[in-house]
Amino acid sequence: MPELVLELNGRTWTLDASRPYTLGRDPQGDVVLDDARVSWRHATISWSGRGWVIEDHGSTNGTFVQGQRIHQMEIGPGSAVHLGNATDGPRVSLTGAGAAAPQQARSQQQPYAAQGAAPAAGGWAQQAPQQQAPEQGRPPQQGGHIPPQQGPGAGAGAPPVYGDRSPTTFHQMSLGRVMRIGRALENELVVSDLQVSRHHAEFHATPDGRAEIRDLGSHNGTFVNGMPIAKGGSALLGPNDIVGVGHSTFRVVGDRLEEFVDTGEVSFSARHLTVTVDGGKQILKDVSFGVPEKSLIAVIGPSGSGKSTLLKALTGYRPANEGDVLYDNRNLYKQFAELRQRIGLVPQDDILHKELSVKKALKYAAKLRFPADTTTQERDARIDEVLRELKLDIHKDKKVTSLSGGQRKRVSVALELLTKPSLIFLDEPTSGLDPGMDRDVMQLLRGLADDGRTVLVVTHSVAELAICDKLLVMAPGGSVAYFGPPEEALNFFGYDTWADVFSAFENYRDYDWAGRWKGSQHYQMYAADIDAVAPQSVHMPPPQAMRQPKPQGWMSQLGTLVRRYVSVIASDKGFLALTVILPAVLGAVSLLIEPDKTLLVNEKLQPNGLPVPNSTAATVLLILAVGACFAGAANSVRELIKERVIYERERATGLSRSAYLMSKVIVLGAITMFQGALVGAIGFTSRTIPDEGLILGGAVAVELSLPIMALGFTSMMFGLVISSLVKTAEKTMPLLVMFAIIQVVFTGCLFPLNGALGVNQFSYLMPSRWAVGASGATLDFNKINPHNTAEADPLWEHEALTWALDMAALFALAAVCAFFVARFLRRHEPEVMRK
Repeated sequence: MPELVLELNGRTWTLDASRPYTLGRDPQGDVVLDDARVSWRHATISWSGRGWVIEDHGSTNGTFVQGQRIHQMEIGPGSAVHLGNATDGPRVSLTGAGAAAPQQARSQQQPYAAQGAAPAAGGWAQQAPQQQAPEQGRPPQQGGHIPPQQGPGAGAGAPPVYGDRSPTTFHQMSLGRVMRIGRALENELVVSDLQVSRHHAEFHATPDGRAEIRDLGSHNGTFVNGMPIAKGGSALLGPNDIVGVGHSTFRVVGDRLEEFVDTGEVSFSARHLTVTVDGGKQILKDVSFGVPEKSLIAVIGPSGSGKSTLLKALTGYRPANEGDVLYDNRNLYKQFAELRQRIGLVPQDDILHKELSVKKALKYAAKLRFPADTTTQERDARIDEVLRELKLDIHKDKKVTSLSGGQRKRVSVALELLTKPSLIFLDEPTSGLDPGMDRDVMQLLRGLADDGRTVLVVTHSVAELAICDKLLVMAPGGSVAYFGPPEEALNFFGYDTWADVFSAFENYRDYDWAGRWKGSQHYQMYAADIDAVAPQSVHMPPPQAMRQPKPQGWMSQLGTLVRRYVSVIASDKGFLALTVILPAVLGAVSLLIEPDKTLLVNEKLQPNGLPVPNSTAATVLLILAVGACFAGAANSVRELIKERVIYERERATGLSRSAYLMSKVIVLGAITMFQGALVGAIGFTSRTIPDEGLILGGAVAVELSLPIMALGFTSMMFGLVISSLVKTAEKTMPLLVMFAIIQVVFTGCLFPLNGALGVNQFSYLMPSRWAVGASGATLDFNKINPHNTAEADPLWEHEALTWALDMAALFALAAVCAFFVARFLRRHEPEVMRK
């Protein structure tokens, strides 16, 4: 068995035929290459028994021999192999033993350094960057991400799955055989992925030689070409169809089933993204770039350069009007239902409830994101694993609000890592942090990338850009001004500091920054290939056929959301105290209004024959109604706006909109009804009231209090409408005050509404009108507080039917509010889901 000598970048290794040798960027590999175009585990060289063989391991950018992309090929002395690019990728030369001095495999190879920057383009002075020694920081990267190319051995005509990688494993299929997929050990295909149900789906070989996939009622869904099939449904598979189950993808080729596991080695690229807003203004212009696998990419730029718009376009929250986002050559917009499970997003605001402890917040998140058949032990094990990875285990019992800014950001990242995403986006994670915390967060992101994830961070901080693999600089107007290694960026612009670069952006806003970039050699090195390659077209069903699968059933989600909301409220002692004190004070205020007066019809008559008005009854009812309105609306007016970022993220991961809304209605409704009962008990039981009610007989105090309780509930729903409409929490208080004042006017206690054309009809939209009407019907308000009008108010008729209709109108208004809240919540969901 002859030895083989491998020569690369001036170093040599002697390969022994007794074992295989791995080539790639993995520091634990045998031959380590620090080049962005080389995959983490790119290829293997081994002795086959007859000769030496090089095998590509599904690398993103390919392995090339004599300009042709190869999958597996015999090699020997005199062969030359290029990794990552057919012309200028790292060149591996092979010779026989004795031709070069042997070098032990797994030697620490000196990383590549850039051979100089591109000359200036567009008129700015520019110098070539100095070559940097490895010990002085992360070395400059050579080349950029090159899109996958088809070549010999790339898949026998089938569309690429995970770019053009080789399958992870093969499974033989035969007629009549059923191959079941799931987490449980009794499945034929065991997938150790918490995104997969215990018994998820099964493959059937049909008599006509085709295959069928059947969903077994999975929680996170089974996907064919990125589209979910019906829960419990099935689909026949064609020769080019791919099936997605959790982080695994399957393809039937002939009589075998190929499995591809998403281990983080994924390519990601944006192609010609353009976003246009109303009026035809472009806020993102023809943005193209490719992200190397398992790397850290920073996006910087001045205000108005489209960074946030770009992030929304890349994640599917607001798809670009033109262009494509490709996750390993798969269209993210068209296959969002499946690929969303593999993408993590950490917004600028924390995506967790600060009132909870770290571990409890993660427990509720795991409960919502993992399948319903996941055991508590499985969820806890995953939570503990993430806490240890991010060094949060010592803080797990602390409330999130007690953590520092950097630690809170770690918790937000931990929440996203629960589902093991391959691609993580972060929006301004260092905003508001001091330089030390800034460095800690960026070092955390560097570690996430080194551990096998691709991380893209939008940031204003430029202090720690050197630890990133690539830098994307956005120019004013939403175009790309630079993409490439961060250490070459300042030389590209011809300035010494980023402050100078940003000042140039401001001073030369009309300059063609994108044209300057595209005319540079840097563009040819790092972006030209991505810009030139058209994305693959995939036939997809119409968007309206897509129904997003949910990891939990509706009732299970509702139960989890209610428990979480109760935990959040229970941890806020101040809110609990106000819940009791506020209605008690409002009820007590009503006792100050002539406490010795009754709420009965006055026996004294006016000259017109009507009883003398009992002003005490009208005033007491007015105070109690307004108090219930204010308390109910105050409970809910901030609830949706303060959780908007949390809702947006959880909705993208499968949260049910109606379950979320119902959890608010149940918890806040119970609190508000309790407050209404307390207000009514204080306001009515201490006064003389009628002996008999219209509905409940002798329980007159209860019958009088029920409209006050229902009024509080309906006002709470109006508060949710306000909370779903406003953009900031500060805008809720003026609207709350306005709502309470309007209710005072339209109770009917201050002036007669019946007969006032237009005003009376408008008052029917006010919950206080119907609540006072129901209580007034019980007290016979047409007699107790006559307005000397020719016609009595029909809402105050002393009849059981009137009381029932008034109460029904209250709950009808609440239902209308619920409908509008659901519609307004829809505006805060990923746009690709709304379509």
